Amino acid sequence: MAYTEPVRDKRLLRRLEKHFLSRNQHRNHLLLVVCAHTALRISDILGLTWGDVYDFQKGAFRSHVSLTEKKTGKRKTVALHPKIIGALRPYMRFLRVEGEGPPYLHGAFLFAGNRKDKKAISRVQAWRILRDAAIAVGSAIRVSAHALRKTFGYHAWNSGVPAVVIMDIYNHSSYEVTRRYLGISQDDRDKVYLGLALF
Repeated sequence: MAYTEPVRDKRLLRRLEKHFLSRNQHRNHLLLVVCAHTALRISDILGLTWGDVYDFQKGAFRSHVSLTEKKTGKRKTVALHPKIIGALRPYMRFLRVEGEGPPYLHGAFLFAGNRKDKKAISRVQAWRILRDAAIAVGSAIRVSAHALRKTFGYHAWNSGVPAVVIMDIYNHSSYEVTRRYLGISQDDRDKVYLGLALF
């Protein structure tokens, strides 16, 4: 398996977003947004249901999603970024479920396939969706759900979020694991050396 790098160039993320939106691929757009804004593993993302993100009694989106990570068994609570809510709204309208959706919707998967059984798409299908979009926008960079998980941490670190917070989000046991995970390069170190003006 090839090593996965984070997407360092935000312009590529915007091109991917535009690709999905221009084709009215609301589910695929949501997949991109959730992968990039939650740092969750794809196995946890694909298990999300509408009831996890939308309170049908109140008729409003939730502020957080809580889940038990499949890999670690640890409980995790993730704040839903406004970008995620912004991607959920048109997807809900597209599915015609806003407000009083059918009773079955509460447990329906966010990333349901196109079949009548409404199972969640597979990890392989999620990978193909993101890979094919990257190819379509002319990217030589491998884009996958795992790359987007790393992208979250990379840009958080670049924005000045302390490493200990990123380690906690990822449930990493050491800074060394997080450093390797983020793919911090010599270019990143050079920016610090050259960008710091002390006097």
